[in-house]
Amino acid sequence: MAMRRVAPHMCSLLVAMVNLLPSGGMAMDSIGSVCGGTAYTGSGKASVNTVLADLVAKGSSTGGGFATSHAGKPGSQDDEVYGLAQCRGDVSGSDCSACLADAARQLPNLCGYGSDARIWYDYCFVRYLGTNFIGQADTGSGVVYVNVQAAADNPRAFAKSVGKALRKATAQASGSGGLGRAKELHTPFVVVYGLAQCTGDLAPLACARCLSETLSRFGSYCGGGAQLGCQINYSSCRLRYEIYPFYFPLDDSDRAGFRGATDTANYTKIIVHD
Repeated sequence: MAMRRVAPHMCSLLVAMVNLLPSGGMAMDSIGSVCGGTAYTGSGKASVNTVLADLVAKGSSTGGGFATSHAGKPGSQDDEVYGLAQCRGDVSGSDCSACLADAARQLPNLCGYGSDARIWYDYCFVRYLGTNFIGQADTGSGVVYVNVQAAADNPRAFAKSVGKALRKATAQASGSGGLGRAKELHTPFVVVYGLAQCTGDLAPLACARCLSETLSRFGSYCGGGAQLGCQINYSSCRLRYEIYPFYFPLDDSDRAGFRGATDTANYTKIIVHD
């Protein structure tokens, strides 16, 4: 696994070429995580466990797969915990529940019960923190996947098609419940699929700003949209495009090419830290 370090946007980045899953990998595998803060002990660990269990229960029972939670003594650095869970708005209730349950199992041990813990999946995102972050747009830490292959034929035209798909998806997400999906026909044989989503705690204007900020970084991370696929996942919003169908519902023409899981075999993974 090769690694290198770069530092756009004043962030420290860990870049690793990954070859972890086949293209048909399980969508319930985590695509990345960020850990930080001071490790909880005693009652702090209990608060983390309480919050995560509450997020799974609430997120699994709501239509949009969104939930927030709080535990511990207000103002206490030892055991106060805030949490948020967000499923991707197009996935089924059973896939949402399974994703949240796996995230809740993995996150505490993965981050050593640190006071700032986040984990991303194709189908969901879970975070907890020792201070109240609910309602605040966050485009600091995140996970990026960039296809190593660029459009060989007229990359500028391809990037233009990508931009159209993402702008359509962003407009939908900003104005209709935080989720947007769009297609753009690049050629008779190539369709660009785009998805945008904000977490359910963001107001429409905050959602629009989060997605706009994310879209502005496609130039740095995604070759300006000339790569054959890219996704930027932050704590408050995510943007993704591919040249294969990856979101629901599926048209009859999309079923044969559907891939639910991120195809990491031909992608560069970037972990972005605040």
